[in-house]
Amino acid sequence: MSRVQDSSILDDISKTLTVEAETAKFANIPREILDEFHTDMPQDAASAAPEPIQRVQVPAADFRLEASPRTPPTFQAVPPENVARMDMNALFEAVRECVGCPLRSNRKNVVFGAGSANADLMFIGEGPGRDEDRQGVPFVGEAGQLLTKMINAMRFSRSEVFIANIIKCHPPGNRNPEDDEATACLPFLRRQIELVEPKVIVLLGAIALKYLMGRTGITRARGNWLDYNGIKVMPTFHPAYLLRNPSSKKDVWEDLQKVMAFFGKSRSPISGR
Repeated sequence: MSRVQDSSILDDISKTLTVEAETAKFANIPREILDEFHTDMPQDAASAAPEPIQRVQVPAADFRLEASPRTPPTFQAVPPENVARMDMNALFEAVRECVGCPLRSNRKNVVFGAGSANADLMFIGEGPGRDEDRQGVPFVGEAGQLLTKMINAMRFSRSEVFIANIIKCHPPGNRNPEDDEATACLPFLRRQIELVEPKVIVLLGAIALKYLMGRTGITRARGNWLDYNGIKVMPTFHPAYLLRNPSSKKDVWEDLQKVMAFFGKSRSPISGR
């Protein structure tokens, strides 16, 4: 850089500092210091050779970044004794705020349940699907449409019954619930049953049978009355299973007719479908 260029840069700096001294009191730069700025600068500074940069060798280990361990998310189920004191509104809020299992991270909506809170008849499935997750309502997809037909064939409407699931959040890939997920969610379902006080529960599929009744083998259990805390329980196949195995619809219809008989309802005119 030439002395002319250097002098021009120093003039700019001097002018800037002068302005700062006049406009910003906190600068506190005396004018005499500004006037002597050039005289203090060695005349041969611009032409002086730059000092070589001293490179310090630092051991590579000093720059090694240790991978900080990832803290796993914390899941805390609501204590069952707290759930047991909730009314339906408080229960809904607790389900909506639940962080009891990993399903909380991926859901769009909790699927609490739907229907009459004073229903005599309750249906329990396994868990919400993609359609249910989007809408926050149980059994609204293809299997749900079939369930609606089943309910209507029994001479009930969806608004007269209560529909719920073992879990309230959609499992990824529509997989079955894991044990820890069902365990975290079951207190909510059990409290729903206590609040609704149905006379009959229809269990839809093997998952509902497993987690509510602690039994396996839906094929053997279907059509046989069970008891849940004094409530009559009728296990049968899940509507999604019927979509894959239409020939099993007649078995389910036999099971549902037993429920109808309990309520004193006659055979539906559309039962032949």
